[in-house]
Amino acid sequence: MIKIGILREGKAPPDKRVPFTPGQCKFIKESIPGVDVIVQPSPYRCFSDNDYKTLGVEVVEDLSGCDVLMGVKEVNIPDLIPGKTYFFFSHTIKKQPYNRELLRALVKSRIRMVDYEVLTDKHGNRIIGFGRFAGIVGAYNGLRAIGLKRGLYSLKPAYLCRNMEEMVAELSAVKLPPVSIAVTGGGRVAGGVVELFQRLGLEGVTPEQFVTLDEINEPVYVRLDPADYNRHRDGKTFDYSHFYSRPTEYEGTFHRFLPATDMLIGAAYWDPSAPVLFSLEDTRRIDFRISVIADITCDIDGSIPTTRRATTIDDPFYDYDPLTGQLKDAFSKTDNITVMAVDNLPCELPVDASADFGMNLIDKVLNPLVGNDPDDIIGRASITAGGKLTTKFSYLQDFLDGLE
Repeated sequence: MIKIGILREGKAPPDKRVPFTPGQCKFIKESIPGVDVIVQPSPYRCFSDNDYKTLGVEVVEDLSGCDVLMGVKEVNIPDLIPGKTYFFFSHTIKKQPYNRELLRALVKSRIRMVDYEVLTDKHGNRIIGFGRFAGIVGAYNGLRAIGLKRGLYSLKPAYLCRNMEEMVAELSAVKLPPVSIAVTGGGRVAGGVVELFQRLGLEGVTPEQFVTLDEINEPVYVRLDPADYNRHRDGKTFDYSHFYSRPTEYEGTFHRFLPATDMLIGAAYWDPSAPVLFSLEDTRRIDFRISVIADITCDIDGSIPTTRRATTIDDPFYDYDPLTGQLKDAFSKTDNITVMAVDNLPCELPVDASADFGMNLIDKVLNPLVGNDPDDIIGRASITAGGKLTTKFSYLQDFLDGLE
């Protein structure tokens, strides 16, 4: 019997999401032999303790009897139980300085740390994440900003909606203006953006159609892959694997989309060595048309240089003044660029995001976790084990030792 404990989120402010919904816990207990689930009490979750108890899920404070402990965000160091297997987003694999002590504590406590971010199939594709709902909510926030900036409509914030269906109903009740929207990326995040647009009946066009658009009467969007806005410096044919391994050999071509884009939605992974989409100097060009940017990736001073800071769910927007380079209050001036850069977008729809996340855990992770793991899914996602870094993550050793 493997006993899974669902952790109470300890970071401040507390995250409302959960790895498994009450219904999913009940399903696991009844349908997956050899697996039990118990839950640590919490006053903050999007599901109450009673929601779990009602479905026969035990809610207890002490999880020391569990084999596997699952949360969402980083676990506070004093709360770690030595020798256990943990699943959460550790935010350590990019050598994030603020989590160095957490990584040290995981090693010292001989914890097996399985990071959701690096759970992949045998082809290296990520299998777990909240990206879909980051895209859905990010796109909603972008359209909300359009309405507020132009004084056309005022949508309810996503976090005040009961669920995704109410959020979609909010959008469906307003008349969207004829805006042209460029979406970068081809993964789960961009897929969430496109999913919302398709629910709304927005027209999708090709990149070449997008840059040649004349007057439009309805909103349109284009989804752009890296090949659409990057090229090899020597004119060689674009190769994705080469681009990802040697991004410095490429130059950006996104400038061709600048005169055609009203709203930019950043949903693509970006390597700091890769070209940026545009420069701050470009924002002063007469043909720079973008007035709203929903930067779902939220890379500060990254591929979208107007993303100068992250925003919050309660205060999601700010303006960037191209003439002065200063950040201003949102919607303070028509010629400013309004930026949305919330870094925890799925938290706005925690019930839907949790249900989607838990379903993927059940479908793709539980069997490997209980021992049916021919592709070593769990092993490849383990950052620490047995009091040391695993071989795959040995590159973190100097970071762990404080040498970099």
